[in-house]
Amino acid sequence: MFNRRQTLALMGAAAAAALPLAAQAAPEQLKTLRIGWQKNGVLALAKGNGALEKRFATRGIDIRWSEFSSGPPLLEALGAGAIDFGPTGDVPPLFAQAAGGNLVYAGTYRGPPDGSAILVHKDAPIRSIADLKGKRIAFKRGSSAHNFTVKALRTAGLTLADISASDLAPSDAAAAFTSGQVDAWAIWDPYLAVAEKRPEARVLASGKGIVESWSFFLANGGFAESDGDILADLLDELRLVGKSAQDNLDETVRNLARITGVPEDIQRVVLTREGADLGKVAAVSPEAIAYQQELADEFFKLGIVPKQLDVSRIVWRRKQA
Repeated sequence: MFNRRQTLALMGAAAAAALPLAAQAAPEQLKTLRIGWQKNGVLALAKGNGALEKRFATRGIDIRWSEFSSGPPLLEALGAGAIDFGPTGDVPPLFAQAAGGNLVYAGTYRGPPDGSAILVHKDAPIRSIADLKGKRIAFKRGSSAHNFTVKALRTAGLTLADISASDLAPSDAAAAFTSGQVDAWAIWDPYLAVAEKRPEARVLASGKGIVESWSFFLANGGFAESDGDILADLLDELRLVGKSAQDNLDETVRNLARITGVPEDIQRVVLTREGADLGKVAAVSPEAIAYQQELADEFFKLGIVPKQLDVSRIVWRRKQA
């Protein structure tokens, strides 16, 4: 037999079920899609040609763009809910996950291995990676350059303990390198291609044969959960933008130069490196997850990442209707 409280609860539930669907609470429609971008790749092209604005216009969704110089600050904003989506290299997501950021891996893209390198001064006596022992090397902590530096040093039997690391964002690292405050600089394109043009710079080692060039698109966890259809459309549009750009490289060079302010000759270097393909936007594959997990385990053992991570736990999987 029901008591009075149970009877009232049942009556309330029945009344709610009887309400028309329109009267019940509905998910709030996304009005603005907030995207973080860097001065390279398909997101820069999509920003320049308005592809995403066109794709989502009929759904009443505006696009808001925020520029970042590297992955770590972009993912900090993403994990905190300040933006919904953005690109990064392989290491930043590890730090973001370890910090408890609310984010998920949503897609991947592959870049050319020699799109990352360690630069030294042209006339410096540094002729091999082994010669970096005791030297000052600039790279952004928590970026893909961090991973490249670790793996490059390992080829010569060295570790981060054998060098003096300077945690600098690309613009600050460029200034430090030019002024001679650091002996070497680990960096990625397009900053690398810009620096290679300078007479004082010399490539000591590129990423080719040292590190794989996995990069990722990540999304805020709340956005991915509530607006998975929009996220899927976003990735699809970026794939289309990338394929079209790859099929028309001369036009793409001009467009990226206009969008980013990086000269055409630099853009051409970036886009024609061996293995470069703007159309390689894809879902997060088992291969990509395995790569990230291996990297996470390595950085935990080295004491760089403070906790053991399960990468698969934050991989977005689209819900089937």
